[in-house]
Parts: sequence; C-alpha cells; structure tokens
Amino acid sequence: MAGDPITAIARRLCAKFPDAPSTQLARRLVRETKGALTPEQARSRIRRQFGLNGTQDRKTVKPVAARAPRTSGVVYKMPTSVAPSWTPYVFPVVGTVGVLSDVHVPYHSERAVTAAVEYLKEIGIDGLVLNGDICDFYAISRYMKDPAQRDFKGELTACREFVAWIRQEFPSIPIVFKTGNHEERWQHWLWQHAPEVSDDPVMSLGAWLRLGDHDIELVEDKRPIMCGKLPVLHGHEKGTGISAPVNQARGAFMRLHHTVLEGHGHRTSSHCEPDMFGKEVFCWSTGCLAELHPEYNRFAKYNWGFAVIDVEKDGGFGVQNLRISDKGKVRPS
Repeated sequence: MAGDPITAIARRLCAKFPDAPSTQLARRLVRETKGALTPEQARSRIRRQFGLNGTQDRKTVKPVAARAPRTSGVVYKMPTSVAPSWTPYVFPVVGTVGVLSDVHVPYHSERAVTAAVEYLKEIGIDGLVLNGDICDFYAISRYMKDPAQRDFKGELTACREFVAWIRQEFPSIPIVFKTGNHEERWQHWLWQHAPEVSDDPVMSLGAWLRLGDHDIELVEDKRPIMCGKLPVLHGHEKGTGISAPVNQARGAFMRLHHTVLEGHGHRTSSHCEPDMFGKEVFCWSTGCLAELHPEYNRFAKYNWGFAVIDVEKDGGFGVQNLRISDKGKVRPS
C-alpha cells in the first residue's frame, strides 16, 4: 500500500489540509485520481490516513495527523433568545367596566354610539375598554378601495376627534385602547411603505391618535386585556376557520376552550359549556357600533351592541351583553 499512488495522493491531501472535512477531501481525491475511486472508496481512504477506520487500520497505517476536534477547543453556548415577552395586560379596575368594540370611525353609527355612551354614563362606570376597530383605516387597507373614499387624513382627523370626545364624556376614569385588525393596518402600511421609520416612536399608532394627550393607554401585540379573571379580546387574535361559525361565541369556545369576551364579529352572542365536573366555560361576543350595511358587506347580519363587566375584588366577574335596537334603545341580550 505504501507504493500505491492513490494512497500517496490521499496522504498528501490529508497532510496539507488536516482540518478539512473527510467528505471534502474525498471529493478532491476522486478528482485528482480522475474517477478511479467511488466517493465512498475515496472517503474510506481519507479516513484511513487519519486513523479513523478502526483498530485494525491503526495497526498497519500510521496516521498522517491527528484530527483536531471539530470545535477546535471552542465552548459553544445557547444563543440568546430575541423573542419578546408576551403577557396579558391587566386592567387595574375593580368595579364596573364598559366595553365598546367595532366603532369603525368614520363609518360609525352616531345613534348606536350615543346610546351606548349615554347608558354607560347613566349607570356610572369605573373604567372603559375600547376593544379594537375603533378606527376603520379604510384608505390604507390592502383590499380594493373606492378612490372617492380614499381620504386617510380625514379618517385620522375623525379618529382623533372621537378619542378626544370619549375622554370628554368620561373625564376621570381609566381608559385603555386595544388595537384590532383595522388599527393594525397602520403598522402594516408603515412596514410596506416606510420601513425605515416604522419603529420611530413618533410613528406609533398612539402618537398619531394622540392617545397620550388624553391619558389613554394603548394595548398592542394582540395581548388580552384582563378585567379581573375575564380575558377580553378583540377577536381577530385567534384566527379564522373553525372559530368563525354562525354563533361567534361558540366559535371562541371551540378555538380557545376558555371563558372570554370578544368583539370583531359585529354580532351579539353567547355560549356556555360545563366540563365533566360542572365548571362552566362561558364565552360572549359583542355587537358593533358601526354602520350595519357597510360597502364591503351590504347584507351582513350585524347588530349594534356593547358590554358591561362587573369586576369583583377577588377577580370574579359578571357580564351584561347588551344590544341596541334600531331605535337606539339599550336592551339585554
């Protein structure tokens, strides 16, 4: 074997490139021997020169060089995770909390909004959750749009006016503004059209809506809002498919298997199922405060509505899921 020209080539390659992978050296050996060896035969020849082909070979072949460990003495550690923390937002209110969803300014119903706000003022609330799709942001949506309706500046002005008006109506209670899928259009539009400045604080939704001027806190990232032990979602967070049947509240149960109150579907509904020990999981969906026959869905089976949550000191809660009639009268569902 010592006089074998192929072995001599293999030894030369191993001596010259002692840290190269065996498969790489084997491919070069095949080329330099003009295909006299198969890739597997070449790899075996290379390994033999490094003393890696077993005890018998090591007795007859002196290794060209000891293979250095692949780590070359470096101790590796797990990379640092860049995943941001994601936890529910805890609304620090004990007492009566109003929940308004799906206003869709400037395509809101003045009659429905007035009825809901007047009812909440009459009963006296201790906190208010603006539960997503308060703004419509039609002009920057990804869907086909009527050019005559593309007035984003006008929409933005109307949304700012609504925020200021809500704070005027409820001047001294905590108010939280949760982003729905329509508000998320702002961030998506920035990512697409102005990514270089999209992370600047002055470009944030809160800054553009001037929420800070009215002491209204913004909740983003699809985070649930905890009113006591009750999670409040906008509704788009859980996706579509099995969670979007005729009864939206039942869809929420099928997807989440947890008590929850949500908006998004523009329909008032409820669903309750006990487990084998009689513990109830109760889900609610609230109606909207927007126009009931929007351009994109003229025959939608939407209804006006909102909710009231009574939060107890221990986190327990009661829910009133309220409807608003076409005459602007608030009624229990």
